[in-house]
Amino acid sequence: MWSVVSANELPVGERFDWFSDTLSREVVPTALSTDRPADFQAEAAVLDLGELRMAMLGFSPLDSRRTPALIRRGDPGQYQLGLMRGGRARLAQQRNECEVGAGDILLWDTSRPSDVRTGSEDGLVRLAMLQLPRELLPLPHDRLTRLLARRMPGNDGVAAVLTSFVNALENHGGQCSPEQLRHLGTTALDLVAASLAQHLDAEDHLPAEVRSRALIQRIHAFIDHNLADPELTPSAIAARHHMSVRALHQLFRQQGEGESVQGRIRRRRLERCRADLARPALCAHPVQVIAARWGFSGPSVFSRTFRRMYGVSPREYRELSVKGAWA
Repeated sequence: MWSVVSANELPVGERFDWFSDTLSREVVPTALSTDRPADFQAEAAVLDLGELRMAMLGFSPLDSRRTPALIRRGDPGQYQLGLMRGGRARLAQQRNECEVGAGDILLWDTSRPSDVRTGSEDGLVRLAMLQLPRELLPLPHDRLTRLLARRMPGNDGVAAVLTSFVNALENHGGQCSPEQLRHLGTTALDLVAASLAQHLDAEDHLPAEVRSRALIQRIHAFIDHNLADPELTPSAIAARHHMSVRALHQLFRQQGEGESVQGRIRRRRLERCRADLARPALCAHPVQVIAARWGFSGPSVFSRTFRRMYGVSPREYRELSVKGAWA
């Protein structure tokens, strides 16, 4: 589950020092400064993912410096990958410098000096951060150096899948067991590696199993994005990902945890329909309209499939949800 702390529980005059101490102790020793310490706000949430950790940070604008002396004082030997959720940041490291905003991804190395300046015009700077032990990333470190302090858009290619995955972790990671979180940590690492490799044009450097696990996540994201399309078929998915239908089915047998391609499409459509049927705002929408919205070919097929999955008809489920009787 998420471990959450907030400076709001402290007197105003102690908040900046508390955040500085917490960051140096829990992340890396760093020298922070701010123009307005009396108005400082901060909150942090941490989720353990096995060998990885994910942190959700929100803080008032500040500057951060990691000097050689601070590196000698403490260095976890990590790459840290940040996804900007709000505000902006300027990062300088390894003779590189970039400026990023909401939706961008950036990478830095805890073993190298760095300078960061953050800002926000509407409150807190918000950042999702993955802490990645250096030895776990299956890419040559001399190649990864090229990406330090380089802006990477988070809305394209594998980076977009990684962004969606981070969003899902933020919303649902707290409901997962420690074993499930370790599995999700492996997925996060695969997506980070695949995203960085794509930016380096170095996919061939990834182990075959990492490429396969990253590919299945890309396909899962593609399916979720196109559930409303009635033409979403294994053939269409295979063509979009430049592979044969046979290779697609083989990938699902290896990585799909016992679920076929068509089975995943059907399950995800049913889950979207189920969520819509439980929404009071959509009570006036006929069941068949909701079914068609999520790609079902007809009301009889939808009703039969829904009952097989959930044990009740769509209409019965809607009535039970309205009455609050469905657990």
